[in-house]
Amino acid sequence: MEGNRSKPLLRVPSPSLYDFTFQELTDWVVDQGQPPYRARQVFRSLYRNPPVRIPEMSDLPKEFRKLLSDSFPQEGPASVQTQRSSDGTVKHLSRLSDGQFLETVLIPSGTRQTCSEPSRRTVCVSTQVGCAYSCAFCASGQLGLKRDLTAGEIVQQILLVQRVTNVVFMGMGEPLANYENLLKAIRILNAPEGLKIGARRITISTVGLVPMIERLAKENLQVELSVSLHAPNDELRGKLMPVNRKYPLSELIPAAKAYSRATKRMITFEYILIDGVNDGEGEARQLRKLLQGLLCKVNLIPCHPTPGTPWKHPPLSRMISFEKLLRLKGIPCTLRRSRGLDIEGACGQLRLRYNQ
Repeated sequence: MEGNRSKPLLRVPSPSLYDFTFQELTDWVVDQGQPPYRARQVFRSLYRNPPVRIPEMSDLPKEFRKLLSDSFPQEGPASVQTQRSSDGTVKHLSRLSDGQFLETVLIPSGTRQTCSEPSRRTVCVSTQVGCAYSCAFCASGQLGLKRDLTAGEIVQQILLVQRVTNVVFMGMGEPLANYENLLKAIRILNAPEGLKIGARRITISTVGLVPMIERLAKENLQVELSVSLHAPNDELRGKLMPVNRKYPLSELIPAAKAYSRATKRMITFEYILIDGVNDGEGEARQLRKLLQGLLCKVNLIPCHPTPGTPWKHPPLSRMISFEKLLRLKGIPCTLRRSRGLDIEGACGQLRLRYNQ
């Protein structure tokens, strides 16, 4: 994989029960000479609210519980710090079994979607320890990539915050660079025996790995795709996002169009507005020309302060002008309100930590 790896990748932990899809767990249970329905019992216990640990799975025979305990560790991300923002956002710092750290953010909406539906609770999930892609405005990639998260480590972040309605893979790391574990985690989350989170309530964010977008389009999943764009031309995007040198806009935009056609889903383009860099009238006109005719919307995001970078967000008046220029040509867009700034939980602020 291209990108910034400051050290060799660390050894991935041994598989846990949370790394199994329902079908994989059923196959394993049958291989142990147990009836298939044991898998459903285990799966439901794992994904209850709160989860049930193996010794407390009282509907299982004692001998089978011992076999499970001996076969699979249940050490997952352990919460070591919780920070609460004044706007209701909650950031969890967790330590993994190998001593590395990850950050997960819960973003509650505070309002009900319908009378029968609870308030939206969106969890922003990490997929890697660090990141290889070194985007200029993002804290996660400043120290490079350490390792991929397992499917179980991805899933356990959702269990950590509980009562989740929506999942966005927008935390630390590039989700499509950890493709197999990402898809397995989505299938576990989506399983009717487990958390039953609908595919349309799941969003994958990517810096623009064209081959993986093309592959994802063939998976027959109805997940939402969000593409980090942040510039309307190759020269500027290459400065902000080194990945653009390998997958330029001439390849990325057609891949996004193909994904939209294959899935019938609207593409979201994320665009961080950086003062004096990509926020001018000229960039707005280039952006609307680039996206004309594509089933998409644009999330305009004020640049958030991160250690070691000079960037800041533009004045509100300039951000509103940028939004209006897009809307004039029928490009749906939203100027997003920042959440979790006071706990460094906003877009681009999650960071790689060393052992503490």
